[in-house]
Amino acid sequence: MEAVVSSMSSTPTLYFGYGSNLWLHQMAQRCPTSEYLGVARLPNYRWIINDRGYANVVQCRVPSDTKDPVEEVYGLVYSLLENDEARLDVNEGVPIAYTKEHLEAEFWPAEKGVGSGWVNVTMEPQRTEMLVYIDRERTEDDVPKKEYCFRINEGTKDALRLGVPQDYVDRVIRSFIPAKSDKEAEQLARKQALDFQDEREEPAPILVRA
Repeated sequence: MEAVVSSMSSTPTLYFGYGSNLWLHQMAQRCPTSEYLGVARLPNYRWIINDRGYANVVQCRVPSDTKDPVEEVYGLVYSLLENDEARLDVNEGVPIAYTKEHLEAEFWPAEKGVGSGWVNVTMEPQRTEMLVYIDRERTEDDVPKKEYCFRINEGTKDALRLGVPQDYVDRVIRSFIPAKSDKEAEQLARKQALDFQDEREEPAPILVRA
């Protein structure tokens, strides 16, 4: 799967959100003109919490004789206009916390104006390139920030309602994120959803977004 560095365009960008941007409320705050389009799956990548305490996707090595994906990451797909993509770059800490790539994903578009936006991921998907924020350097498993658990759990509720499989949540996300969030972290989590600020101590503090 070849990665291509993303560039700005007047054409809406297809964005694959796999971490706290599964939370529709957060996306509406961060990217006011973004639109939810459906569900997608990134094959042969693994979902983790890295040493920053936030989600990342890590590319897997695939044996030459293997046709089926060895791992998978589900996400929600949004359209981004140029201004919202620029806002998201700030929230994602580009290029310090994440870099931007276009990766091919399997896409199940939601029917506009039909129901709640739920899609059936057992149907045959489309294949298309999407913008993915990814950290190729911090690829080891670690533990999540408490406030991030709240945001992921809110996003998980939306993802399940829209068609992301329960098995994926149980097998992948729950291996890092407990189902019960720390209520004391909720206030900070809601603040971070709007305007993320990294809380790590650095020799020369730098604001990054996630």
